[in-house]
Parts: sequence; structure tokens; C-alpha cells
Amino acid sequence: MATQPLEPKDWEDLRRDLHGLLDRCVDQMRDAEDHPWQTPPPDLADRYAIGSGGDVVARVMDQVLPYHGGNTHPKFWGWVQGSGLASDLVAGIAAAVMNTNGGGRHHGINEMERAVIDWTRRKMGFDDGASGVLVAGTSQATVIALQTARVRCCPDARTDGGNTGLTVYAAEGVHNATRKAVELLGLGHEQLRLVRAKNGTIDLHALQQAIVADRASGLTPMAIVGTAGSVDLGGYDDLNGLADLTAAEGIWLHVDGAFGAWTRLADSPWRGLTDGIERADSIALDFHKWMYVGYDCGLALIADQAAHRAAFAARPSYLKGAAEGLAGGEPWFCDYGIDLSRGNRALKVWCALEMFGEEAFAAAITLNCKQAAFMADQVQARGMALAAPVVSNICVFTAAPDLPADQQSALNAQIATHLQLHHATVFSTTDVNGITCLRAAITNHRTRDHHVEQAMQAVVDTAGMLRGVIG
Repeated sequence: MATQPLEPKDWEDLRRDLHGLLDRCVDQMRDAEDHPWQTPPPDLADRYAIGSGGDVVARVMDQVLPYHGGNTHPKFWGWVQGSGLASDLVAGIAAAVMNTNGGGRHHGINEMERAVIDWTRRKMGFDDGASGVLVAGTSQATVIALQTARVRCCPDARTDGGNTGLTVYAAEGVHNATRKAVELLGLGHEQLRLVRAKNGTIDLHALQQAIVADRASGLTPMAIVGTAGSVDLGGYDDLNGLADLTAAEGIWLHVDGAFGAWTRLADSPWRGLTDGIERADSIALDFHKWMYVGYDCGLALIADQAAHRAAFAARPSYLKGAAEGLAGGEPWFCDYGIDLSRGNRALKVWCALEMFGEEAFAAAITLNCKQAAFMADQVQARGMALAAPVVSNICVFTAAPDLPADQQSALNAQIATHLQLHHATVFSTTDVNGITCLRAAITNHRTRDHHVEQAMQAVVDTAGMLRGVIG
């Protein structure tokens, strides 16, 4: 019988090759400390050129696996990126075999997604009437949440646009996902009011003044975006204070909890950072950050299921449901978001929670907070300086506080690049009070205290080496 053109020429050869690939993948994940980020070779684009052919499995092992983004390494803290879990291997293999479209219809992925959403709903303190949909990440979840707010505010928005005079409020420094969302919804970013922060959180008095001024100008406040875990410093808005204000004003409260919402699982005092999140109308969060699962996997969580569905549901004839058969089943998640074609994201979360248990995630999140505090102690003990107090899992500091601001900025930036290029540690940088600082965002379950100590010594050594060339 002739071989089908899109099937392996020999399934047994493929089975043997995949066993070798699986062994290589397990080794690389187990020995993540031996596989830091490395600069891709200059000819890598040529190697990846379509049509170059050859043994694909061997090429993946030799030309793909080595050139990852670095976030699997225990000293990767440069951006808020999760570290990946062994359970992702299980989920990835099963998802590839099933090739399930999670947009709707009657099959297992819908029940699994419901289970993941329900678990998260309970962890965030939402009631049984809450709704949700798994998405690529918080950027997409923010669009979904604010669209739900928009339709609640203007019930005809899906018909005629309904955008005139709607305003959104957030603290200065809010993640760019909020600006993108208001632009994508047609509000325009000039309708996003960036309210001053006070002690790292949104100033409630200034927020109230902005709302009063907009109402007096004939505008309609649509939503307030609170932050649980700010991108630069890991700070938390007063979520109970925001909930009190939004309840009094009749405004939607959305919480950007991309990574910081997960302190809900942590021990005290960090768990208390998210007090009040249960009073939000919507939350955007990621599993691929501080729940460590593989990319991509985020969630839009909405307190009111009816409002959520009203913002997105549309069933043309080719998506008509049925009482039974494959066209049956509820919910169809295409009714709750942007995508009709959707991968099996729920499987990654389900496998992770079933393999390791909720308590393991709580312990890892708590440990990351302790490690950020430990890093802060190391910074100060080694003659460096914090740019701000450590609140959760982010530590921002300057290596040479005795230098003028411009020289500190130049030195810190060079330290970050040097350590990355020499496979030591991955920090990012951010600007605080006019100084470019080193930033560590610890969402890495592989990090241990000795990694922090090694990194701090590397910063001191590199600063000493580079100071002579900073002018």
C-alpha cells in the first residue's frame, strides 16, 4: 500500500527517533542549569530556511533545542517569564496527538477547561456565577475583560460601536497591555487616564478627582484597572479601596494580575497583597508566569457569566448547537472570547496541578518571594542599593550608588548585558527615579538561594571590572 504523503514513511523509525528526542528533552529539562541562554549563531536563519530538508528530529535536537529564550535556567530573572514544568511534556505530547479545537462542541477539553477555570475562580474568591476563558495571555485577557465592561456600560456597543466618551483609569506605570486594549477597542489611548501613584499604588484621592472631572465634562467612566503585581517593582494597588470606589461609582473594576494574582496561593504576608481581588468584576492572569506552566496560557476571569457571554456570543448557522452529538455540549468557549480555533491550553494547567498538587505551587510562589527578600539583603550587604523596597518577587537595585545618576545607568545596563553574554545571570533593566537599574523578577521554580548569592557576587565583580571604563 502506498505511503500517504503527509504520514511518516516508517512509523517505527519515527517511534525510535522520538524516543531519542524525548530522552534529550528530559535531560535538558532535568539539567536546566547546564543550559543557559546563548547567543544564536549568525547563520541560524539559514539553517531554518524552509526546504533545507534532512532528518527533522536530529535537526530539532541540534539546531532548535540549544537556542531557547533562557527562562528555563534557574538564574533567569530578567523578565516575568515562567520556567516551564515536566508536566508540560506530558501535556504537549497528549495535545499533539489529540489536536483538539477548544472553540466548542462536545468533547473532553471543554470539561477540562471548565475545571481549570473553576479551580482558579475559587482561588481568586469569585462566586459560582463567574465565568472565564483561557487565552494566549494577559494582553488578550485584558481586551476580553474591557470589552465585557464596555458592553455592560453601553449595551448597544456591539451594534453601533458605542464608544463615545468612555474613559478608563489606571495607575501610572500600568502594563502596556491596558493601553493596547483601549486602543483595540476603539476608545483611543487618550481616553486612558493615568493616575499618579502614591507609595507605589494608585492614589485613590487623585483617582476620585479624575472621575469627578470626567463626569463633569460629559464623559462616562467605564472601568478602573487595578494592578496586582506591577511590572517594574511588583507593587499592589489597594484593591479593597478600589472596590469600594467602583461600587460607589458604578464602574467596572478590572485587575491586572498577570503574575501577582498568584500571591493568593502564597503564605502570609504575601497572600494579603491580593486582599480585595475577590471583589473585582474581572481579572486577567497568566499560568505561564508564576504558575510556571509552558507558554502560552492566560485566563480572563469574569465575575458575571451573563455579562461575559453577552459581550462575545454569536452563533451563525455553521456553529448551530444541538441537543446531542458532537454539536452538543455547553459551554462553547468561542462564546466567551475572540478565538474560534483554540488549542488545548487547559491540559497544561490540569497536568501541572494533578502531577504536583496545589500545595507545591503555593510553596514555590512563597519561596520566590522569600528569595526576592533575600536578594534585597544581599544587595545591601554588598554595598549596592535598592531602588525601592521589595514587595513581592521583584528586586530592583543599582550596583554603584556612589556614582552620578548617568554613570549608574550606564554601568547597570552594561552589567546586565555582560552577565547575559557570559551565561551567568539574566537580569533586565528598568528606570526608577531617572536611573536605569538592574531588575530581577523571580518567577522561577528552579531558583535556590545559592543562585542568588552567586548572582550578587557576579554583579559586584562585573561592576568592579567595568567601572574603570564608565566615563
